[in-house]
Amino acid sequence: MNKIAIVTGGNAGLGYATAKKFCDNGIKTYVIGRSKEKTENACLEMGSNAVPVIFDLTNLSEIPQLIESIGKKGTIDILVNNAGINLKKDFIDVTDEDFSSIIHTNVQSVFTISREVVKIMKNTGGSIINISSMASQYGLPKVIAYSASKGAIEAMTRAMAVDLASFGIRVNCIAPGFIETKMSAKALNNDPERKNKVLSRTPMGILGKPSDIADAVYYFAGSESKFVTGTILPVDGGNSIGF
Repeated sequence: MNKIAIVTGGNAGLGYATAKKFCDNGIKTYVIGRSKEKTENACLEMGSNAVPVIFDLTNLSEIPQLIESIGKKGTIDILVNNAGINLKKDFIDVTDEDFSSIIHTNVQSVFTISREVVKIMKNTGGSIINISSMASQYGLPKVIAYSASKGAIEAMTRAMAVDLASFGIRVNCIAPGFIETKMSAKALNNDPERKNKVLSRTPMGILGKPSDIADAVYYFAGSESKFVTGTILPVDGGNSIGF
């Protein structure tokens, strides 16, 4: 029987690469995205195993109904909590609303969708993969709310792993390094000093590719990692230990 996965923020970047990897390997994948056009087009490119789900994860009260409707079509074996937002601002300019908005999307919605998926997943077991960031591994400037949210994701990963192990549910986390996406390439190419800094502290001396993250997620999603839970895996070319 084919496995079923949910990938949040799966219509672009790392989420797209992950969803495509699943689809290419015969896993039916519900791709959650806010933009109808972008999500549907992404799923067309991924092929028949991709199912577009147009949904804004900030609508916490509607998440239970969403997951229940997916669960009625079959079990849920894999959940990838990839969706997230960032905010770059000087520390003293970050408003309470700014901070709350990031925490709401990056932490609260991850908790809520995970809780609802677990209600279904606990009957058969499964794997939850959270996505954090280098911002949780060391201090990055001007991203206080984002850093706090990703630190929370790593702490939640360990807590979830302990809470859910008895159901046969494994929970792991990937901390991507600097990955070459359209968004990051644009940002780094416009800021040569930052790009040089990133590459000089990355021992492997290159940016990662979205497929590098997808491969790591696929490992956590499959039986090859059946005795692995509660871990944080930096996929970063050594950036988090570089000097």
